[in-house]
Amino acid sequence: MNILVCIKSVVTEAPRGKIVRTADKCAFNPFDRTALELAVQLKEKYQGSVTVLSMGPPTSEMALREALTVGADRAVLLCDPVLAGADTLATARALAAALKFLSPFDLLLFGTRTSDSDTGQVGPQTATLLDLPMLTGAIKVQKEHGRLTVQRHVDDFIETYEMDLPAALTVHPTAAAARDAGLGSFAVAFDEQSVENLSAEQVGLDPKTVGISGSPTLVLSVKPVNKDRTCEWIEGTPARQAEELIHRLANSGHLF
Repeated sequence: MNILVCIKSVVTEAPRGKIVRTADKCAFNPFDRTALELAVQLKEKYQGSVTVLSMGPPTSEMALREALTVGADRAVLLCDPVLAGADTLATARALAAALKFLSPFDLLLFGTRTSDSDTGQVGPQTATLLDLPMLTGAIKVQKEHGRLTVQRHVDDFIETYEMDLPAALTVHPTAAAARDAGLGSFAVAFDEQSVENLSAEQVGLDPKTVGISGSPTLVLSVKPVNKDRTCEWIEGTPARQAEELIHRLANSGHLF
């Protein structure tokens, strides 16, 4: 099974103004680590390969090399100034073009969302552009007779589906625990393995359809938010807790 995993180098510090993705303020998106772990487990079970793809500036290479340390076989960075400022749709359009360039593959995986923008849109948008069957929230994946059986966690339900290949999934954070990389794997990933670079032109993208030019939505500003909330514990039985909560809400004027 040849698997492609889309990952992102996310911003770890709330910016003041324009987002600048520097190495010291970015990290491997934690939700993508789960998707990568599932991909590696599937490779170990069914054989094949795992390729990780990211779109971003050169600093995104660090996350790709981290992916190599835990079992990815190939790392590809879609990096081009014309891609800067992309919203989710422009990002999906760029990723879809790169994925077509890297085809064929059997399975495409995404994390459920990213820890910086938290939209959860890029995976489904990319699958739609590629005309692939898509399921979100996958927690268990098995391959039988050339098809996938996928369990999906949604709300408080577990749903089971069968899917033809190639297919796309977003992976639920509880699907797998990301493994730790061995010390030797860091030496191999950073000293011996390479990260391939692709440009927008190489994958056939029109600059007008990506980046800010291809984004129908625009982030006007980003700023950190100070939280002034405090947490108070109400002790006692459930009935006593409910009574005390109602009393406090009534006294605060929040109960109508």
